[in-house]
Amino acid sequence: PSGSAPPTITKQSVKDYIVDPRDNIFIECEAKGNPVPTFSWTRNGKFFNVAKDPKVSMRRRSGTLVIDFHSGGRPEDYEGEYQCFARNDYGTALSSKIHLQVSKSPLWPKEKVDVIEVDEGAPLSLQCNPPPGLPSPVIFWMSSSMEPIHQDKRVSQGQNGDLYFSNVMLQDAQTDYSCNARFHFTHTIQQKNPYTLKVKTSKCHADSSGWVLPARGITETTPSFMYPYGTSSSQMVLRGVDLLLECIASGVPAPDIMWYKKGGELPAGKTKLENFNKALRISNVSEEDSGEYFCLASNKMGSIRHTISVRVKAAPYWLDEPQNLILAPGEDGRLVCRANGNPKPAIQWLVNGEPIEASPPNPSREVSGDTIVFRDTQIGSSAVYQCNASNEHGYLLANAFVSVLDVPPRILAPRNQLIKVIQNNRTRLDCPFFGSPIPTLRWFKNGQGNTLDGGNYKAHENGSLEMTMARKEDQGIYTCVATNILGKAEAQVRLEVKDPTRIVRGPEDQVMMRGSMLRLHCRVKHDPTLKLTVTWLKDDAPLYIGNRMKKEDDGLKIYGVAERDQGDYTCVASTELDKDSAKAYLTVLGKTVLPVLICLVTRPTERPDEPRDLELTDLAERSVRLTWIPGDDNNSPITDYLVQFEEDRFQPGIWHNHSRYPGSVNSAVLRLSPYVNYQFRVIAVNEVGSSVPSVPSERYQTNGARPEINPTGVQGAGTQKNNMEITWTPLNATQAYGPNLRYIVRWRRRDPRGSWYNETVKTPRHVVWNTPIYVPYEIKVQAENDFGRAPEPDTVIGYSGEDYPKAAPTDVRIRVLNSTAVALTWTRVHLDTIQGQLKEYRAYFWRDSSLLKNLWVSKKRQYVSFPGDRNRGIVSRLFPYSNYKLEMVVTNGRGDGPRSEVKEFPTPEGVPSSPRYLRIRQPNLESINLEWDHPEHPNGVLTGYNLKYQAFNGSKTGRTLVENFSPNQTRFTLQRTDPISRYRFFLSARTQVGEGKTIMEESPALLNEATPTPATNGSSIWDIRAMANSNWANITWSHNYSAGTDFVVKYITSKHQITPSSVQLANLTPGMMYKLWVFPIWSSPSEHSYITFTTSSAYTKNHVDIATQGWFIGLMCAIALLVLILLIVCFIKRSRGGKYPVRDNKDEHLNPEDKNVEDGSFDYSDEDNKPLPNSQTSLDGTIKQQESDDSLVDYGEGGEGQFNEDGSFIGQYTVKKDKEETEGNESSEATSPVNAIYSLA
Repeated sequence: PSGSAPPTITKQSVKDYIVDPRDNIFIECEAKGNPVPTFSWTRNGKFFNVAKDPKVSMRRRSGTLVIDFHSGGRPEDYEGEYQCFARNDYGTALSSKIHLQVSKSPLWPKEKVDVIEVDEGAPLSLQCNPPPGLPSPVIFWMSSSMEPIHQDKRVSQGQNGDLYFSNVMLQDAQTDYSCNARFHFTHTIQQKNPYTLKVKTSKCHADSSGWVLPARGITETTPSFMYPYGTSSSQMVLRGVDLLLECIASGVPAPDIMWYKKGGELPAGKTKLENFNKALRISNVSEEDSGEYFCLASNKMGSIRHTISVRVKAAPYWLDEPQNLILAPGEDGRLVCRANGNPKPAIQWLVNGEPIEASPPNPSREVSGDTIVFRDTQIGSSAVYQCNASNEHGYLLANAFVSVLDVPPRILAPRNQLIKVIQNNRTRLDCPFFGSPIPTLRWFKNGQGNTLDGGNYKAHENGSLEMTMARKEDQGIYTCVATNILGKAEAQVRLEVKDPTRIVRGPEDQVMMRGSMLRLHCRVKHDPTLKLTVTWLKDDAPLYIGNRMKKEDDGLKIYGVAERDQGDYTCVASTELDKDSAKAYLTVLGKTVLPVLICLVTRPTERPDEPRDLELTDLAERSVRLTWIPGDDNNSPITDYLVQFEEDRFQPGIWHNHSRYPGSVNSAVLRLSPYVNYQFRVIAVNEVGSSVPSVPSERYQTNGARPEINPTGVQGAGTQKNNMEITWTPLNATQAYGPNLRYIVRWRRRDPRGSWYNETVKTPRHVVWNTPIYVPYEIKVQAENDFGRAPEPDTVIGYSGEDYPKAAPTDVRIRVLNSTAVALTWTRVHLDTIQGQLKEYRAYFWRDSSLLKNLWVSKKRQYVSFPGDRNRGIVSRLFPYSNYKLEMVVTNGRGDGPRSEVKEFPTPEGVPSSPRYLRIRQPNLESINLEWDHPEHPNGVLTGYNLKYQAFNGSKTGRTLVENFSPNQTRFTLQRTDPISRYRFFLSARTQVGEGKTIMEESPALLNEATPTPATNGSSIWDIRAMANSNWANITWSHNYSAGTDFVVKYITSKHQITPSSVQLANLTPGMMYKLWVFPIWSSPSEHSYITFTTSSAYTKNHVDIATQGWFIGLMCAIALLVLILLIVCFIKRSRGGKYPVRDNKDEHLNPEDKNVEDGSFDYSDEDNKPLPNSQTSLDGTIKQQESDDSLVDYGEGGEGQFNEDGSFIGQYTVKKDKEETEGNESSEATSPVNAIYSLA
């Protein structure tokens, strides 16, 4: 109600108020009253003169204090106890006493921590003793390498922050222990010097893994308490807070802890065990939680107990808090202030902030302990009373005003309410009222008759009229009249009594055969003035109306009933006021299936045909019924109908979606908007797709009306520093509701005393010019047409344009954290210089040079953002060992402000990145060549390389060997210890800071390994070619492997099994297709890296049967004789037992005088047989007989013929290339042809 009102405190800071020293301090105090209250403050009980301190100001129309430290000052100087006073002509209200403290995060005192020696199995506690922060820091233990300390029932942290070991084990010495304190406001973590443990044990031995283990087990001991000490202790807790009881015990093995309460159970629903059962937490403690609790620590050696006596005290809490009192002249009243606590609190009354004893005497007021009684109050005795309930644990302060008013009656409810109720239901008509003296309220019906009270009516003191059962004859207009000596007020409420919604014929339980048609009834009777909605549930979940179902006005049809349709079906009929439901159960029986042969014919499915013959009926102001005839569904049932509309005023020719309906309907009532010239069309949808749209319906024009909604998305923002652009989302064709749609734009500075400006526009944009820089505006946009205006719009806050900030951050300081990060601090700019909304502080930095000579660096500028009003941050991801430059700006929505002074700083050395590559070459089975490149980012002066390597064979791994190299060495040759194992290499570069990132490579796999690995050194084979005849093939290829590499030629045919008798590829089948691979002996062929070739046919087409020709018979006899001679020669040669290696033909003639020619063997030396670059090696028909007699078995990698899973033969042949004299020619390209010739024998 309007009129005079004493002050009431509406907002204040908490009693114990801890603030961040880095921010300005805000002490809140807001109040309401009439006249508007004025505010004053006391500090430590004395008047606090805000005007004398330039750092302190008070917000306008508020008592909130603002202490600004932008220009310097110590927040600690303002600590103390503050209290706010809100005054007007009718009294003074007080805030609570606000104890202001500045958050502190003191440094950890320097101390030297000695190595702690402890016997194995003995208990141990490591003390934390964190510095006393405000608020207290969060404590956690970690190692010096920032690994969390694993905690369990043996090792855990106590509530005091100490780390307790129930018994010490040898593994506890593997790490060190550092206590960490995290401070809340500064978000800093301080770390104490780490403890190092030395565990002493006797009679020890070493196991196979190198661990030192006790010769005998640790001596088992009975539990004893580490905290608390002794057998009993006591604890006091305040009501309403959490109680935490703790017991930590030592012993071997670590004891288990259990908790009990003497004489009863632990408090139900409030207890929680924590810290591996070592702590018991009881939430929201009350007086009945007092008593004796004990913890039982036990292991297999015994048990002990500790008793904790808990006493619950209580700060004051309200039983009856005093409430505001509004009295008329001559009325009586009382203020009650009842509080409880332990000890019981003392009650003190104050008037307008002064003790009631010292206030002017008031004959109409009588103080009696916790109650003040007022008798025969008079105008002018309004005041604000304070009740202070206090004991040694705290205090409560409540304000309650006593206002003596002369106010005529006033009805607070909206005018002309409409209440709807279902017949025979209970209802209530509300008529809230106000007045002083308190008015009397009476109800009348239809403006005549006696006061309604009694019988079916019951009048309540708050003005409500209740009807126990609404009848049809109760319909009508009810009037409530409030009267006091100053006048009367009245209001009307219209009551409508509606018929109930009833299902007159519901569904019935049915048993149906599968495949039959089911009909479920649901006939509803309801009040015709209420909208009815009928929905179906299956098994109490919404029923999806699919293609087999059709929802009708009085029921539901299901075609082709299936087993999945069995279940409960519920029909729910509802209106806005009530609902009714009926349920039935459907049982589905399976049919007897006769052995009938059914011929299934799949009919093609297509999109449906378009609906036709659209008709508009039931034409109404805001609705119309649209009916259509469905088109052919083309063998795919229609699932949906999409109704679209087009209007010819705003967007003629453009169709919009209106609504969607199930495929089972062909008529729908469409909701319409005013002033739209509608035209409709319908699209049918099935699983294949959508039909073409139907022919449009005739047009239907709706009458106009004033708009019902206003534009959305209203925004106000500046595009230049002296304007504000107001934009919004315009109304569409169905929201305009009438001709000549326009928008009334209103704006003013955000000040209740400011005047509104307005402009009427038709486009969704208006620009306000000549605005101050970045000030808030209140904005309203209201729609209007020729029929009237929309309802009053909501107010939106916008801002005028921003300008670039005027000041740069100052006092920029850089502290190097590590080789890649620095910490920044700066002095923030004053808020008045930002000229907009502060988005972020931004640090621009660039790498000016490297501290390494002759290393080019990119000087690209980068920046890091620090959002919000802050004065510190971290720049990371810097390059080590470099010179950087940095400057800072502050940024608002317009852009960057001026740049600060450029700061230069170097970054220290760091560890290098990994070497660019590590290449492994395996020229033979005796050695491995390694080559690597320098790191891309040295990050300092390289001092060398570390190479670690180990042999492995399957899951077996050899010991790790280490090699150190100078910074200029980039090659290394490893001599194998065995030809079978592979090697794993780990290479890293190092600076004086440490070892850098490691690159890992493995040596290539040998052919006979279970899972071969392709080489990673970049060598390859290409240009494999096969020139085939009917029973032989000439194979050539190119490669860049090292000289001396053994190659394998592998071929396969799926039609014949071929057993070669020599190194030469023999017995190829004429007209057969072959697959062929070539690969190094230590590698494995890729599944897809083969070529194919086909041998030519032995006979030409349309040939004459020469077997009957005489000349052919004679020729065959001569060949047979020649073959016999050759076989004899071969037999003689083989009986000599010569074994010869196959090797490359260098197209050089052998020296006939060479003694090795005579005995059929060769000595191959690297010096005498160097391959020429791009030379070719061939195995063709000119190879000497002794070479072609060598078998694959004799050569080594051959053996018995191998077969694939499909039984096809795989032959493998090796060709050994000459070794090069020097290692350096890794990438020489040599072309190696192999002529594989097979005889007819």
